Order: sequence, then C-alpha cells, then structure tokens
Amino acid sequence: MNANYPFPQRPQQPGEAPAEQVALFNSIMRENCPAKFVFGAGAGFAMGGLFGLVMSSFEFSGPQLTPQLQEMSTREQMKIMLKDMGTRSYSTAKNFAVVAAIFSSSECVIEGYRAKNDMYNGTAAGCFTGGVLAAKGGAKAAAVGCAGFAAFSAAIDYWIRHSAE
Repeated sequence: MNANYPFPQRPQQPGEAPAEQVALFNSIMRENCPAKFVFGAGAGFAMGGLFGLVMSSFEFSGPQLTPQLQEMSTREQMKIMLKDMGTRSYSTAKNFAVVAAIFSSSECVIEGYRAKNDMYNGTAAGCFTGGVLAAKGGAKAAAVGCAGFAAFSAAIDYWIRHSAE
C-alpha cells in the first residue's frame, strides 16, 4: 500500500495508466472548476461537431441543385457540399461548446457552494444555463429557458443516477 494512495493496488496492466495518475485526474475533474470548463467546452465542441456533421447531411437547406451546380462536375459538386457541411458542423460545434462550458462550470460552482453532489446541482445549473442562453429574448424568454433546461437537466440526471443502480 502506498502512503499517498490509501487503497490496495493491483498490478498495472500493459497500456494502463498508473493508479496515481488516475487518482490525480479524478481529483482534478472533481474539484477544479476551470478544468471542468475547459473539458466541458472541448467535449461539447467535439460532440457538436459530430452532431452537426450528421445533421447537415440530412438537411436540404444547403446549396440546392441549381442549373449552375448541375453543370459542374461531380467533384466540384462534392467540394461545395462538403464545404457547406463543414460550415454547418463548425457552427453547431461552437454552439454545443458554449452550452457545455456554461453548464459544466456553473454546476461545478454550485456543487462547490452547496458542498453536495446531488440532482439539484444539475437542475440549478440547467436553470442558469437556460436563462443565460435565452436572456437576449427578455425576462419571459429567460424564465422559459431556465425552466426548460432545468427540467431537461433534472430528467437526464435522474435517468443517469437511477440507471446505474
């Protein structure tokens, strides 16, 4: 047993991170709000990019098959379509990054203030995030955004906490 790591250690498997590094990463992610902000923004950007790429391939609002586009070669058409998909994907990725960064950092601050890890942290962070994102629309829009995002956050948190049991 290591004095810095109170749990019994099992032999390290090939390609596996040492237990000390795993424990350090877990403590950073549990207690460090700036790290959660960066990780949330990065994960949101990655997920948003993937989501945007998939959704842009299904949308028909991109460059339509106009007579000019029909006269182009297949390669030129693909180039235009892929550029449009990339633009839409990047836009969605940025939006997801903003939402994830606001939510993860506000949840961390709320959890630190309350000194508890329960469903109410995510619900309150959802309310804050929804309110901030809808604030440009006025007080009524912020209240609806708060309620909607809080309900969504509560439902997801409830599902995650109860599916693990």
